[in-house]
Amino acid sequence: MNQILVTEKLYITPELKRKKKAYKFYFFLSVFLVCILVSFYIYAEVDRNKSEETSQAILDEFNQNIDNSLADSNVLVAILNDTVDTSSENNSTTETPSKTSNSHNNKFSPNRVETTSDGFRYITIGSINIPKINVSYPILDGETDSVEETEALLKISPTKFWGVDPNEIGNFSLVGHNYRNSKFFSKVPSLENGDKIEITDNLGRTLVYTVFDKYEVTPSDTSCTAPNTNGTRDLTLITCTNDSQLRVIVKARAN
Repeated sequence: MNQILVTEKLYITPELKRKKKAYKFYFFLSVFLVCILVSFYIYAEVDRNKSEETSQAILDEFNQNIDNSLADSNVLVAILNDTVDTSSENNSTTETPSKTSNSHNNKFSPNRVETTSDGFRYITIGSINIPKINVSYPILDGETDSVEETEALLKISPTKFWGVDPNEIGNFSLVGHNYRNSKFFSKVPSLENGDKIEITDNLGRTLVYTVFDKYEVTPSDTSCTAPNTNGTRDLTLITCTNDSQLRVIVKARAN
């Protein structure tokens, strides 16, 4: 019996003790690293949720402004119709200005501009709605179009990347983050030919675009933003693949 106990005691060698200490160290180090990674994930998710809330608040404000503008336009028409002398030869001078006139020349007037936490100025130039994938966001446009500014705006909402303004003749290019969840442009890669995309501009016009192409390119390939559309109104959506190695391009055209 004593011989067995001595044998078991001798079996726990200094080398084995060092290994056990090493195993404990690596175990606690692994737990620590896992906690750090989980913390980063939780922080990122909270940050994304905050961005989603900010984006939806901007969208609500944009929709409210559009409703107010259209209501004011209707009131103006009613007043003019009540006061115009139909016998006058100058009735044309009382016509209501067309809502399709260009209002982008003074887009950074003080009453429209917003500022990010990083100090970048932007405005809301429209909204995008994709019923199939339940996407509805405001469209932002920065003042300088710098890389830093675009990155700051992309944390808030889909952003104009290049081209004409929403619903104008030409190629309107719009970029949005793929967060690999249900937020921003995460579901855009699932769109197929024939799917519908609704774009509302800051004049209150809503046009329906039909998807006609989808493909992937390298990050350096910007050929999808080519401006020549032969007189059509084109929409280009840009986002990342799930592994962020390539860019998903979705092309659509106004009906």
